[in-house]
Amino acid sequence: MGARLRVFLTAEEDRTLFELRTARTVPQRVKDRAEVVRLNAKGWYVEKIAVHFDWHVDTIREALRRWQKEGLEGLWDAPCPGWQRRWEEAGIWHPLKSFTYGLSIGGFDSESYIKMMDEQAKQAAPMFQQTGRIRVIAQDNGSIHTSAEVRAKQTE
Repeated sequence: MGARLRVFLTAEEDRTLFELRTARTVPQRVKDRAEVVRLNAKGWYVEKIAVHFDWHVDTIREALRRWQKEGLEGLWDAPCPGWQRRWEEAGIWHPLKSFTYGLSIGGFDSESYIKMMDEQAKQAAPMFQQTGRIRVIAQDNGSIHTSAEVRAKQTE
């Protein structure tokens, strides 16, 4: 029998996973994986977590290994090979406050995406001035994020 698989979380990581677990717009599988990581960090064994979720122990181990290797990104499912996305996603995390995950069916065009990002920057500026906290916006490698218009705007 190998060594016990155990993760250790900082207070900030635990808080982020808790916020993710309670977010309304995050897929259930991601929420469950976030809770698996939190339970393991609190000392639960893989076997006990597997019984709690009614999952196979290998599934629990895989979730924990993905967390160790990839961090927060490891909680999400990898894209299926050969499938092309027909939607765009945007994740907005407010440290110590919330994690907002958005999904746009049909995607954004460059103009509407730039408008949304400008609005986020407008809202983030006063918060940064008052508290020193930054707003983090996670983007995938979708074509909208790498378009010439968006890249030109990012360099401003």
